Amino acid sequence: MDWYKRFKTKACILKLKGQTKADILNEVADQLLSAKYIEPGLEEHVRAALIAREELASTGVGMNVAIPHVKVEGLEEAVFSLAVSKDGVEWQAVDGAPVHIIFTVLRPEERTDTYDPDEHLSMMRWVAKLARDPDFRAFALQAKTKAELVGLLKEMSVV
Repeated sequence: MDWYKRFKTKACILKLKGQTKADILNEVADQLLSAKYIEPGLEEHVRAALIAREELASTGVGMNVAIPHVKVEGLEEAVFSLAVSKDGVEWQAVDGAPVHIIFTVLRPEERTDTYDPDEHLSMMRWVAKLARDPDFRAFALQAKTKAELVGLLKEMSVV
């Protein structure tokens, strides 16, 4: 499956400005709203869901990567973002290291015409595989444009 096609340049952030986990999650929600991947008014649900998820347990999977993923009431299809923080952010990751790469995944609460939960699990396995790949992490931090960042996802999908 071509999972990389789900990540659109307009939804991604190359230079996160936030200094805290909450700042970053808000920045991602703002980007998804401005890119028109979530409807106006839905961003507050997105923010609340992402913060609640982090309060439950950190999505910092280690190796400088976090994968915040939540169900959002009102979504008809899954929404994906890839963001990079050159400086890194404290995330309470499993290895204690700061997070530099954030894959954010928003999904509907249930199956829709455009969302299949079974496909979603396969996509999440692909994201987790990327998170473990040292080449992906190194090149993501070196990307100079959003197109380059998304192009890296495409390149890594054939490996």
